[in-house]
Amino acid sequence: MENFVFSNKTELIFGRGVEQQVGQKVSACAKKVLLHYGGGSIKRTGLYDRITASLRESGVDFIELGGVQPNPRVTLVRQGIELCRKEGVDFILAVGGGSVIDSAKAIGVGVPYDGDVWDFFARKAAPEATLPVGVVLTIPAAGSESSNSMVITNEEGLLKKGYNTVLIRPQFAFLNPELTYTLPFYQTACGASDMLAHIMERYFTTVQHVDVSDRMCEGVMRSILFNAPILKDQPENYDARAEIMLAGTIAHNDSLQPGRIGDWASHGIEHELSAIYDIAHGAGLAIIFPAWMRYVYHTDINRFVQFAVRVMDVDLSFGDPEAIVEEGIRRLEAFYQRMELPIRLHEIGIDASRFEEMAQKAAPRGAFQVLDAGDICKIFELAL
Repeated sequence: MENFVFSNKTELIFGRGVEQQVGQKVSACAKKVLLHYGGGSIKRTGLYDRITASLRESGVDFIELGGVQPNPRVTLVRQGIELCRKEGVDFILAVGGGSVIDSAKAIGVGVPYDGDVWDFFARKAAPEATLPVGVVLTIPAAGSESSNSMVITNEEGLLKKGYNTVLIRPQFAFLNPELTYTLPFYQTACGASDMLAHIMERYFTTVQHVDVSDRMCEGVMRSILFNAPILKDQPENYDARAEIMLAGTIAHNDSLQPGRIGDWASHGIEHELSAIYDIAHGAGLAIIFPAWMRYVYHTDINRFVQFAVRVMDVDLSFGDPEAIVEEGIRRLEAFYQRMELPIRLHEIGIDASRFEEMAQKAAPRGAFQVLDAGDICKIFELAL
């Protein structure tokens, strides 16, 4: 086990109707707020009205910026930065899923910075300050509601880049599973894929003697595998929604990280797919992760056997280690298919024409096995 420091400042307020408290919470933090959200879903469901009423009742002055898209764009982030500066905003309230939250985080670090916010993602500068961010979560998936990470897409060059800093962990997050009842099943499925991937990126490590966090990872993954399919036929099953919402937060708030070195190659490879083809991140991960597994498992076959047995319930008597691993991957793919997600690139109309370009952008990647552009091309081929 590696040395580690664990700290997570985000306060989680979880349960039915908790978003009604948002005005009271924000009023203790700020005088002028940017209300940041995506499309029209929060207005159609009535959440927008409840949030704005709560803010007004608590005397919170706010301005709005909607329009966040999946794979959030740096152009809107720049608009938000200028708006916050002009209006003297001192707090950002993100109402939505990971894309909205990441956009809010990027606006937050961009406001006090003299240069262009993309400098952080291009590794030309590091943020030193940020506007604080609060969250009302509507899509369990990215775990951005309590993570130290953000991912933004730059339309110029079709670049999708992430940045991590403890500065951007939200101050608080309201998590009401009822707010996810109206999610289309595809979004629920993509969310389950994303949170599974966040755990698997940590689980597949070469660090030894991490049994406590191994079993924590395995428990959360098994909970996702059990509860997510329930929501296909029972979208208003509160208990299953609650389990999935909590799993998404735990998957990426670093509580499963202590003592481990994560891999993160699959995320980096998928970012190139969604940057160019604008596909849902969770759908891309359902394609890339099994291909990555098949390419790297010989690096530590025992870890993949452990995954197959403990998480995917493959019997040790199934056969030799390679057969056990392959059956574990096959069962993971079967889960994705049950969730109506693609498991091959050709299923979503992507061919091999840009493999080399994406591989060059992604390389080098990985800690479990360091991958160069040639390796990544082969993973794309396995995923085709």
